[in-house]
Amino acid sequence: MKPKQPRTPPPTAPPNPPTANRHIFKSRSGLGAYIDSPASFPPSRVISHSDQFVVIHDLYPKSSVHLLLLARDPSISNTHPLTALTTRPEFLSAVRAEVDKLKGLVASELRRRYGAFSASDKARNDALEQAMESDDPPSEAELEAQLPPGRNWVDSVMAGVHAHPSMSHLHIHIISCDRFSPCLKHRKHYNSFNTDFFVPIEDFPLDDADVRWHPGHEGYLREDMKCWRCRRNFEGKFAKLKDHLEEEFEVWRRE
Repeated sequence: MKPKQPRTPPPTAPPNPPTANRHIFKSRSGLGAYIDSPASFPPSRVISHSDQFVVIHDLYPKSSVHLLLLARDPSISNTHPLTALTTRPEFLSAVRAEVDKLKGLVASELRRRYGAFSASDKARNDALEQAMESDDPPSEAELEAQLPPGRNWVDSVMAGVHAHPSMSHLHIHIISCDRFSPCLKHRKHYNSFNTDFFVPIEDFPLDDADVRWHPGHEGYLREDMKCWRCRRNFEGKFAKLKDHLEEEFEVWRRE
């Protein structure tokens, strides 16, 4: 049986984040509540926690999927991220291991949300539907081994820190590349993830001469806004960029 093609509604931004626990972001130290008592938050906010890390959904996501990895050791969480990730090799190694897992988690969520619209996932989706219609469907492990790989959604996931974080406690962003969110509201929001203000985890440890140690007073954030995908320059015209991002989102999810 040939699967039905999914209807393609016009792009709509992800829903606004829930209002619960908004108060904790009223100061630069708001992330401390998650670090001190992660179990007090619902799974819709705190994804996982261990002695070393807490993983949360960003309360104000700047893309359709946006997670934060928080360090729990006070000697690290109160340190500037560029310093901690450059001078503490054991911490950097642990962060890289966590980031690899979280990139996979974000990639899985992207496939769940957008895989039905993606041309690169069509063969995988067709094979999955055929397997599920079988009289003797395979186990989950067998199914995964049999399915075509489909789209590599991990390529659409970034991980890094800000050269000048807005929150006091050390946190690493794991974020989809689409910049599609109602919480993306102005140039500083956009440029904080689309210029050298965002320092990828793979760039660490930083060399002493790296200019990102000294980003200047909002220098990167005041740069012209360029589309993350086609690199078109919108200068300071955020409203036009925002409209363009919706168009690019639709093309991106169809790839």
